[in-house]
Amino acid sequence: MARGRLPAVAQGTRQQRPSTGRASSSRSSRAPSGRGWREAAPAPVVLVTGSEQVLAERAVARVTALHRAEHPELEVVALDAAGYERGQLEAAASPSLFGEPRLAVVTGVEAPGEGFEDDVLAYLAAPADDVVLVLRHAGGARARKVLDAARQHPGAVVVDCPPLKKDAEKLEFVGLEFEASRRRISATGARALVDAVGSDLRELAASCAQLVSDTSGTVEVEDVQRYYGGRVEATGFRVADAVVAGHRAEALALLRQAVATGLDPVPIVAVLAIRLRQMVLVGGSRGRGDEVAKALGMAPWMVDRTRRELRGWTPQALGAGIVLLAETDAAVKGGGRDPVYALERAVLALCDAHER
Repeated sequence: MARGRLPAVAQGTRQQRPSTGRASSSRSSRAPSGRGWREAAPAPVVLVTGSEQVLAERAVARVTALHRAEHPELEVVALDAAGYERGQLEAAASPSLFGEPRLAVVTGVEAPGEGFEDDVLAYLAAPADDVVLVLRHAGGARARKVLDAARQHPGAVVVDCPPLKKDAEKLEFVGLEFEASRRRISATGARALVDAVGSDLRELAASCAQLVSDTSGTVEVEDVQRYYGGRVEATGFRVADAVVAGHRAEALALLRQAVATGLDPVPIVAVLAIRLRQMVLVGGSRGRGDEVAKALGMAPWMVDRTRRELRGWTPQALGAGIVLLAETDAAVKGGGRDPVYALERAVLALCDAHER
């Protein structure tokens, strides 16, 4: 195969820097317009936005715990905007018999039922003094008036919970999980854990909790290998490592092992695409590793690794590889008859494009 030229994806059937316990911010779960979940606090109106459900749940739990610590008699009312009936919010905010403070948590604001927006807008115009109203909006264009009114409300607390997409964000999340448990994890241990568990934040948090519970001292890569070794060896990250190094047999073996253990082709394609895009970005950047890392939002060690990997790739091969992965992404998401075959073919083509 000519270098830099990759085949289109087959559409037919098969032919037989991480934190180590010293982080002091929550920037991984914060957007410019709001706080991170670790800074959530009771207020007359608390708006929790973003599609990362784990962080949103933690934000709501933190607001509840802080308010209950101050008011042990706190009454908590849960409402679902999707199944909302007119007057429910007014009833939840009405003074109770004994005057206990209340916290009303409304979920599903992004898919409101009939009458919900009118009731919330009316309430925000004249909120009750002893009520904390938490509005959970998971994203999308609906209930825009509610979002705008909540953000503009005097004293409102806005908590942003976007998905953690960058490797650096996931590594920081792991470090902060251990810090919260008064434990430490080494840089290589955090890297191995993220590689093993992947992008599911709920599973990543559970894995951190298990390691905290079942180990002692600083968690090292050996501890991660002991609990998640099989998954570390067969994740999309290991497949990507073999692909960008041009190790054809290893990449194919890891891919088949990953699929055999239940890993869906879709995230594997996503990881490969991320790695190639990182190579393109780093290849087009000039400067010291730390300067490039800061500009691209990557850890310095990732920039150094990517620069080493680039020695086996031409710009033409990288461009063709990204196009191929876009076609493969469509194939594994229903555009082809055999997602696994399409992915295997793409992996082999990418390995062959690497210059030895």
